[in-house]
Amino acid sequence: MEKEEEITRWLTGKETNIRFLLSSLHHILWPGSGWYEITLANLREGTQVKKAYQKARLCLHPDKLQQRGASPPHKYIAKRVFVILQDAWAAYVSREGFSS
Repeated sequence: MEKEEEITRWLTGKETNIRFLLSSLHHILWPGSGWYEITLANLREGTQVKKAYQKARLCLHPDKLQQRGASPPHKYIAKRVFVILQDAWAAYVSREGFSS
């Protein structure tokens, strides 16, 4: 599946690095997804990372996608990316001691 290959390419090498995942998220999401590029420089502080993560969750949440009439391929990408970001966030919180 082409979408799965795109997701794998995006994920490879940064599986648990929430900063890298968030700063490259614009490469995997589609135009009109509601996500805008966030540079790595803007993800230095824990509060910046948390804010970007929360924004990504809202952007990818199944209920929000339904409201916006997302296509099945977009829903698939969002579902996979949502889980990947959750796992990376859990690793970040555990590593950094940052409260979720």
